[in-house]
Amino acid sequence: MDRIFGSSSSRKPRPTLQDAISSVNTRIGTIEVKIKKLDGELARYKEQMSKLRNGPGKNAVQQRALRTLKQKRMYESQLGQLVQQTFNMESAALATENLRNTMATVDAMQQANKELKKQYGKINIDKIENMHFEMEDLLEQANEIQESLGQSYAVPDELDEADLEAELDALALEEEEEGPSYLADLNKAPDFIDEPPVEMAELALPEAVKST
Repeated sequence: MDRIFGSSSSRKPRPTLQDAISSVNTRIGTIEVKIKKLDGELARYKEQMSKLRNGPGKNAVQQRALRTLKQKRMYESQLGQLVQQTFNMESAALATENLRNTMATVDAMQQANKELKKQYGKINIDKIENMHFEMEDLLEQANEIQESLGQSYAVPDELDEADLEAELDALALEEEEEGPSYLADLNKAPDFIDEPPVEMAELALPEAVKST
């Protein structure tokens, strides 16, 4: 039976929508060529009739022109139908392509949604909050350590500013009572050092010796 009728696997695949569009476009091209040819014939008949007088000859040419015009109108009608068919098929192909792209987008979004759910399922909010609290405790401990290391052991923690001011006033008062001290300024020397030694000796001699 397969040899007579052929097996189902040997059948030609069904034409796709694009194949149908290509086939119709080929027919449209063929009809357009025929219409152009008929236009040429009508132009020739019109020229012949313009040169003939009324009579049997002119009537014969006129009849041929009418038949040619009918053929042209028939082809034009077929052409219009084929153009409309092409438009409908192209619209269907466009809608199919848009639907295919939409389905691909939906599939991609669904896959992404599954992946997001899978990833978010691995996240434990409680652990994140506990980690946040632990981080705050560690930072607080670090601040306490820094404050402890920055303490001064030579200066008391609490100093009374009034006591300090009173101590400064007492030091100033002691300096006024004692008078200037050479130890306060090492660069300042006594005035008698600048006097010559001879004058110092004369001051030490008696009046009798001076008169001589």
